[in-house]
Amino acid sequence: MKGHRRRAWLSGMFTAAALCATSMSWAAQSIDWSKAAKSSDIHLSEQQSEAIKSKDLTAALVWHGASPWVAAVSRGARAEFEKLGIKVVAATDAQFDPAKQVADLENIAALNPDIILSLSVDGVSTKQSYARAIERGAKLVLLSNPIPGFEQGKDFVGIVTDDMFGMGKAAADLTADALGSKGKIGMIYHDASYFITNNRDNAFRKGLKAYPELDVIIEKGFIKEHETSNVAAAMVLQHPELEAIYVSWDAAAEGVVEALRSLGRRDIKVITHDLGVNNLLDMAMGGNVYGTISDRPFDIGQTMARLGAASTLGLPAPHFTLVPFDTVKRNNIAEIWQQAFQSPVPRLLNLALKQ
Repeated sequence: MKGHRRRAWLSGMFTAAALCATSMSWAAQSIDWSKAAKSSDIHLSEQQSEAIKSKDLTAALVWHGASPWVAAVSRGARAEFEKLGIKVVAATDAQFDPAKQVADLENIAALNPDIILSLSVDGVSTKQSYARAIERGAKLVLLSNPIPGFEQGKDFVGIVTDDMFGMGKAAADLTADALGSKGKIGMIYHDASYFITNNRDNAFRKGLKAYPELDVIIEKGFIKEHETSNVAAAMVLQHPELEAIYVSWDAAAEGVVEALRSLGRRDIKVITHDLGVNNLLDMAMGGNVYGTISDRPFDIGQTMARLGAASTLGLPAPHFTLVPFDTVKRNNIAEIWQQAFQSPVPRLLNLALKQ
């Protein structure tokens, strides 16, 4: 998530995840990932673009929360909509509150937008409100989280998400890189039923099988980010021989870095997902964070907008569209930040990288 999925953003997101845990668990079982498209494959011809422009369409962005990551998704969507002559009539922040997102959807439905881009805080609570907007003619494109019972091509256009499996494998490869393919690892995983994190964590486990001399000697789960500092401290005290720790996402990894500093264990490397300024600063200054795997939020927004626009022409869409990811180490922090967010590197981080 984070500069990117920042601490407040993820805390809210995973609190919401606890509310809808059962609604997410079905999804990984029912998806044929071999049929997922790549965002680079989603195009509109000049003729199609002109046809969309002639429709005088409107769109709404119905988000789960607010953060630099969400802002980058919105920038990508707005840039694509502007190219296609589509006016964004509303953008909402549910503050990770299902009741507020229901109210947001009711208000937006009254505007009759042609396209809605959204990440649902809780698919169960918000389902009927989405359904009412769809009944009024809105084309719904989802970000990451499926809504239980919704049928692709009927209730929603498609879902745009991270390449969760690729990211998990890349994290395993990054761990091998950090330790020379040999060493003792701790794993701090997300111990709740949540679509993205569960798939990434499981893909990390699977990816490690390619490295027989990387030994996961301890695994511990967490639900809330603030738990990870104590989890990491206990893990290291129990297994002082640890050489690296994998953590499910960036903001959760901040507590792990804090624990390692307090224990004086600057030798233990941390590998995680997503871009956050605090951990990138640690990486830039040669601290515990060895690297991270980042998605591309601007591309996510662009792709969602393009799929939504194409649907107004009756064009078919893939069930899932995967956005690329990048492996981030100190030498490419600035490059990946700018690619992911399409914005300048934060001043403090830029200064650290120049030292």
